Amino acid sequence: MSDQKDTVWMTAATLASLEAELEELGRRADADADRLREIELRDLIRRAEVGAKPDDGLVEPGMTVTVRFTRDGSEETFLLGSRELVKQGGQVDLDVYSPSSPLGAAITGRSVGETVSFAAPNGSTLEVAVVSAVPFG
Repeated sequence: MSDQKDTVWMTAATLASLEAELEELGRRADADADRLREIELRDLIRRAEVGAKPDDGLVEPGMTVTVRFTRDGSEETFLLGSRELVKQGGQVDLDVYSPSSPLGAAITGRSVGETVSFAAPNGSTLEVAVVSAVPFG
């Protein structure tokens, strides 16, 4: 298994979109901005981890996650991944939370049934229980 910090999860459609953009940049790469974007795309494609994650209940990028807020019992379901990359690959009917967001960072690597606390952007401390984590798609 590859190192999670070095890989970037994305859908096959997102990877295809990035590869098409890279090919187009290669045809016209005459501006510095195009060259910088080409370098960025090559790096993303090199680190791409495409496809469904194992259905093992572990929270990681590429999973559809449901959490329950212990304060009021409300639940929220979302895709854990990069908003920019996911949306580049097409329409997604879920909210997308980054693994580096406060909630995403708190639950990444956790398993179904675990409860964690995190600092919300407004400064309050929230507690959530991981209800489910299943592969996106």
